[in-house]
Amino acid sequence: MKRRRYAEETPEIDMTPLVDMVFILLIFFIVTTSFVRESGVEVERPQAASATAREKVSMLIGVTSSGRVFIEGHEVDIQNIKGRMESFLAEVPNGSVVITADKSCPTGITLKVLDLCRLAGVNNISVAAKVGE
Repeated sequence: MKRRRYAEETPEIDMTPLVDMVFILLIFFIVTTSFVRESGVEVERPQAASATAREKVSMLIGVTSSGRVFIEGHEVDIQNIKGRMESFLAEVPNGSVVITADKSCPTGITLKVLDLCRLAGVNNISVAAKVGE
């Protein structure tokens, strides 16, 4: 009488489909996420009774109380704003820009930033404010 010895088989889980699914979910979330470009500076916004929330903001430009301009956390010379906005529009053709200027910022600098954005071709520009009375 022959005795057959069965080797003990350990159950194995095939991880390949799980890894594939994780990569598919990762790609889905990366593609569907809208990235906001932050100004990189904290400013105290002025209050406005007519202020409304914006849904889609593509780029924020920050202007400090001393008149320094920040885009994506980096200080930018005011003469370089037009070039930066042109390259931004090349990436995001219908992009919107919000200028977050400090309430004690000189008005002339805020208007110059706004004008340079318009000259670069940005059609959707807003100035940020807090909702107030």
